[in-house]
Amino acid sequence: MVEILGSGPVRPQQPAVARVKSPRTPKTPPRKLHSGHFAFMRSLAQGLDERDSWDRYLRLEGEHTDLRTVRRTIAWIRDEFAAAAKREQKPGTARLILLDADRFSPAPAQPSLEEFAAAQGLEDFSVDEQLEAYEDAYPSKGGAGQGGGAKASRRGRVIERQLEALRWLQALVAQDPRPGDSVAAWLNPSLAGRLERAGVPTLFTLVERINGIGARWWAQVPGVGELKAQRILEWLQANEEILGMRVGSHVQLPRTQLPATTLAAVVAPATAIRPFEKFLLPAALDGSAGRFRAPPEKCLLMAGNDHEAIGSWLASKKPGDKPGELSSTQRAYRKEAERLLLWAILERKKALSSLSVEDATEYRAFLANPPASWCGPRHHQRWSPMWRPLEGALHPVALRQALIILRSLFAFLMSQSYLMGNPFAAVALPSNPQRPLGSNRTLTFAQWDHIEALLQDRGDTEVERRLRRALRWLYATGLRLAEITRAKCEDLERVEYRTEEGAAAADWALSVIGKGGRSRQVPVPSDLVDELGDELARHGLERQVGAVSNQGTHVLARFDSELERPSAWSNSGLYQAIKAFLTDAAENLEPADAQQLRKASTHWLRHSHGSHALQGRAGQHPVPIQVVQNNLGHASVGTTSMYLTTERDERMKAMRGFWKK
Repeated sequence: MVEILGSGPVRPQQPAVARVKSPRTPKTPPRKLHSGHFAFMRSLAQGLDERDSWDRYLRLEGEHTDLRTVRRTIAWIRDEFAAAAKREQKPGTARLILLDADRFSPAPAQPSLEEFAAAQGLEDFSVDEQLEAYEDAYPSKGGAGQGGGAKASRRGRVIERQLEALRWLQALVAQDPRPGDSVAAWLNPSLAGRLERAGVPTLFTLVERINGIGARWWAQVPGVGELKAQRILEWLQANEEILGMRVGSHVQLPRTQLPATTLAAVVAPATAIRPFEKFLLPAALDGSAGRFRAPPEKCLLMAGNDHEAIGSWLASKKPGDKPGELSSTQRAYRKEAERLLLWAILERKKALSSLSVEDATEYRAFLANPPASWCGPRHHQRWSPMWRPLEGALHPVALRQALIILRSLFAFLMSQSYLMGNPFAAVALPSNPQRPLGSNRTLTFAQWDHIEALLQDRGDTEVERRLRRALRWLYATGLRLAEITRAKCEDLERVEYRTEEGAAAADWALSVIGKGGRSRQVPVPSDLVDELGDELARHGLERQVGAVSNQGTHVLARFDSELERPSAWSNSGLYQAIKAFLTDAAENLEPADAQQLRKASTHWLRHSHGSHALQGRAGQHPVPIQVVQNNLGHASVGTTSMYLTTERDERMKAMRGFWKK
């Protein structure tokens, strides 16, 4: 029961004091009173259970068992109520609505009759005498007789006046959340601070972050666990109509358990920054009447607009007739066509088939300095509202590649008589400096040994074992990121052969479909395949990797106990996991080594495979260049030879001797 403070001084407001604040210290926005605060205080006034009321209306503030948070929150509510009443020149109302926060704490339990009698030395008294003494010590609530009834009646009238005052005050000062409001205006200060430090300053960015990442969005916010995240989610869902923003249903389950249709529905198609498959062309700019369209009767494509024409070009890049997802080449080509199409419509206000040489030149400048609204981290997948077409300004090598691909796009459209010209053919390409392949993006032998030592010390969870497996497979085989994530058990074949000494040996070969649809077989060490077999057996599958029951299981499968079959590790998931590991591996190293590891990524392991194999460790023979060429899937041995630094080093050593004479 909450006691009404019908009299007594209202806590005075502190006088305003002018202070000079450092411009570096951002002003914390004031917290706002909402209907939940008033509902909670009405519950207390009416004597409802304090804990139930807290969990119903203020659960987002924290646990009801944290009495410091409870008292601090109630004190803040009381102060805000009183200040609002005083601003309205209602000092009596201010006193009336001040509630006793200390009464929120549970009252000590009364002793049983036996415990009371023992404590008072009344064991030898009769039960009636014990009851009489007990009643004197712990009188019944509400009193008795006329006095008790009058007291209860007075209390009822005070409560009614108090509830009326709360209703009046709620209509006056209670606010509704808005998307642009700071999280600090609505959430517990400690919780809001953690969100702000993680780059989530407003309710809009909070909903965007949740929708963009999904069920485990909170894992990227230090100090916010699953319980706090669930409370935030409940609050947002309760206020979604007021906010005008909705948290999608896809955040309720891990992404691996969601059907593709659920993820596809997260972002609606629109004429805005959207992936190619969700970008809607406005009728006036769809290219059906593009300025440089060739006569339709001569066109070899069935495409009626620019979007369909790009689709035909992408389809022509599909290796073979195997249905399914896009190849890595198609994804790379789609990325460049997608960027150009978005830019043409949203920035240039032109159809793609109306772009001139001047437009193509402007697009080159755009890629070298894109606006922030077009950029975002690469790990945001295409279903996410946080997806963006660019990560930032393209470096010269990437810019050169983008322009070459767009030349190819327009050349295709010309060859099919869809367009009359190629505006990108007249745009100069950035220079292409010839430097050793993987230059400055290759680990040293010592750096790899450091990584291998750390892998040995990792934990024995499924996640840790999968990470260890990924790093070792990438280094041992030189596979590309997309190639390793596509690799399945049935792609492995046991190969028996004879060593140089004539001894019998057996290892494995992995069948890979690489760039351009070219197939190759890459040798794989037996110990890596044995390790994979152990993992399969650990999760109830056949230990023999080549067993029929293991078909469809990926080499880097995610073994989730809630899934009927293990799922593939996505490209972005693998990339981010290895980036995070290499960043951690940089700790306590010399500055130069630490800097290298922080910059390293999955592709560095591929470069390291090529470089280390061609160089050979001390006491080991270098691997023949044709073998390394096959492992890496290079079309030309000349490309592989760019990993060789021996000849250059020999020239440098010879000249050093000449210089020192």
